[in-house]
Formats: sequence, structure tokens, C-alpha cells
Amino acid sequence: MTEAPRTMNMIQAINSAIDVAMGRDDRIVVLGEDVGYFGGVFKATEGLQKRYGKTRVFDTPISECGIIGVAVGMATYGLRPVPEIQFADYIYPALDQLVSEAARLRYRSAGEYTAPITVRTPFGGGIFGGQTHSQSPEGIFTHVAGLKTVIPSNPYDAKGLLIAAIEDNDPVIFFEPKRIYNGPFDGHYDRPVQPWSKFAESAVPEGYYTVQLGKARVVREGNDVTVLAYGTMVHVAHSVIEETGIDAELIDLRTLVPLDIETVVESVRKTGRCMVVHEATKTSGFGAELSALVQEHCFHWLEAPVQRVTGWDTPYPHSLEWAYFPGPVRLTEAFKRVMQD
Repeated sequence: MTEAPRTMNMIQAINSAIDVAMGRDDRIVVLGEDVGYFGGVFKATEGLQKRYGKTRVFDTPISECGIIGVAVGMATYGLRPVPEIQFADYIYPALDQLVSEAARLRYRSAGEYTAPITVRTPFGGGIFGGQTHSQSPEGIFTHVAGLKTVIPSNPYDAKGLLIAAIEDNDPVIFFEPKRIYNGPFDGHYDRPVQPWSKFAESAVPEGYYTVQLGKARVVREGNDVTVLAYGTMVHVAHSVIEETGIDAELIDLRTLVPLDIETVVESVRKTGRCMVVHEATKTSGFGAELSALVQEHCFHWLEAPVQRVTGWDTPYPHSLEWAYFPGPVRLTEAFKRVMQD
């Protein structure tokens, strides 16, 4: 019997996912800066140390390289670690352990060892975090063979995808769009925040369930243009589509690697036009890969060049946050371009 859902925001859904996973598997451990007694800077691990003890939920020094290095060792010895990097901006010191060790462990050991590590990390802007608390580095990890990259856009998906990631035998980078922890964001920074409780995606079963990795979600069906987005930008794009009245099909990718290319191709071949939206910088952002794939698979169906709406190729500015953030004005302009005959 499926348990009745409970209204949750994204933080509560993530906490519930870890709780459910830990209750089912004693090999799962949580580690990171302030994840134990304090419950994490965003309270995503609140109460878990009290429930599962200090040997399964514990604080680490401020050493991202050490956190992931220890997780690799744990995974090699049969544990299933869920390390937290407090902000994605601080994940770079851990790149060597993620790229050279975790991502390649299965390959270099001919399958004798795996690295079932799920790295949780908040990412993205819209919170006036400036250059060191607003970055979107997902494109770096999609380039690494052996890593999976997951980005939820709502509480229901956050829980289901996180449980699926924890159960996966390969390393997963689980990016959490912190701008929508407490409610979806329509891109209008001057409007009041709407809590998740007002939206259907906040209905989250309290027990176990998963959302399949590598399966996108069609948020809104349409016939004139396909919009590819993930994380916070799903909600910004949806708002602009509703405000402009464009008959757009909006796809929430959910996972960048593995990518649900079948859903993307089916949609673009139907609409004949495509727009890609993400917060990360434009050059070598994941939107470039999406644009190339659409071109390869849908060239004869395209009625216009693929449009990309992204962050600028600059550090994330504090004082000019809304000029950098791909908001409603820039999306509306891109819609006009892509819809031109």
C-alpha cells in the first residue's frame, strides 16, 4: 500500500530521502561540514545524527578533498557514503578525488570495485550569494565519464531521485537548486516567495519510492517550441511560457547524465524549434551539449537555430545578480527569436 503523501518543501524531502535510505541500509553513512549535530547549514540533515548515531552521521573538517577522499575509501570497503559539500562553489578541491578516483574506480578495477557515492551539494544563484555561493558547475561533471549528474526541480522529484541516486552503484553528483528549497521561483525577484505547500509537487510520500535516473519529465505539453531546462530554471521558464501565451513544450531534464535523449528528440521533432535554459555560464555549459545533440538528431526538423539563455561568461556578480540571472526579460526575447520564421 502506498503511504499517504505529506506536504514537504525541498529540504524536508531531501531529509526524508536520506532518512528512508538509511533506515533501509546500514551501509549508508552521511558526512560533511556541520551535517551532524547542527543538521547542515540548510538543515537538510537535521535530526539524522540523533536517530542513527555519530558513527553514521558525522561532521568533518573543512576539507572538501578530504571529505570525498574518505568517501572513496568508504565505498571501496563496501559502505555507501552520502557526503555533503556545503556549497557547490567549494567542490573544486575535491575534483581530483571525484574525477581521478571515484569516476574511474569501476573501470580501473575491471568491475571488482564500485564507488556508490552520492555527493549532495546546493548550487545556483538567486539568493545574493555573490561569486562564492552562487555558481552552477554542473557542466564540469557531465564531462567526466563515470559520473552521473542529477538536478531535481521540486520536492517530489528531489526525494525520489535522491533515493535512486543513493541506491545506484556509480558515483552521483546530486545538485540541489537552493533558490527553490522553500518554494518555486518564477524569475520575478520583486514578487513574494510562494511556498511549496501551494503546489502539487509538494505532496511527497513519507515512505520509500524512487524516481528513475535518466528519465525526463514533460512539465507542459506544447506544439510550437521545445524548452529544455532543469532545476530553478524549470519554474522560470514555465512562468514565462504562461505569461507570454506561447504554446511551448517544457521538459524538465531531471538528470543530465544519463540524459533522456529520446524524450528530447521526440519533442523537438514535433515542435521544430528548441530553446535551452540554464544558470551556468554559456561557454561550454551543458546547454552547448544539448544544442549539439538536438542539431545531430533533429536537423531536418528544425525551423530555426537552437536558442540558449544562460548566465554570462563572468563570475556571478553580487550587485548585478538579476542582470546575470536568466530571467523573464531574457527568456521572452529568446522566445521571439526562436519563433521567427
